[in-house]
Amino acid sequence: MIFTFLVIMGFAFGLVASLMAFLITYGEYSRHFMAKKKVLKISIETASIIFAVFLAIAFVAGFILSRS
Repeated sequence: MIFTFLVIMGFAFGLVASLMAFLITYGEYSRHFMAKKKVLKISIETASIIFAVFLAIAFVAGFILSRS
């Protein structure tokens, strides 16, 4: 039960965090790069990594807390 809850919360917060990371990265890199395609690629990669990190943390926390 707690594992499922934490995974759902990790997914939800991961989406919010990845959206914010995308917006911040896109805003900052668009000032420094001329090619918008490269800026978009870097921003999507950053958002994907942030989402994966949040989801991994949720899985680990859910696994540890469900065993106790």
